[in-house]
Amino acid sequence: MTKSILLVDDDPDFLEQNRLLLEANGYEVRTAASGKQCLAAVEERRPDLIILDMVMGEATEGFDVSRELRNSEYTKGIPLVMITSVNDAIPFRIEPDRTWLPVDALIEKPVDPLLLLSVVQRICGGTA
Repeated sequence: MTKSILLVDDDPDFLEQNRLLLEANGYEVRTAASGKQCLAAVEERRPDLIILDMVMGEATEGFDVSRELRNSEYTKGIPLVMITSVNDAIPFRIEPDRTWLPVDALIEKPVDPLLLLSVVQRICGGTA
């Protein structure tokens, strides 16, 4: 069975590039351009994995969405991968944790395609 991924970012070029990469590797990919669209897409159809940008329209949007997903019985078991470039812009390092940033992995932008695929395969498994 093909694994489904919800890719969430406010950068349309990032969405298109990584959608094509993941689809070329056998994943079914849906995209969302905001946290609100992400939550609506998850309600419509639960994905096997969510890849979520940390900073979108609002500085805390990715954080807020990750915590909302983790606090819902329907979505708390969906693996989350956070994408960010914020670690380059602040004097301390952000890492996943259970309450503040409840994600399964954190990937730095610009995203290395091989690293993204490796993380997706480790967390989500293969496509078959």
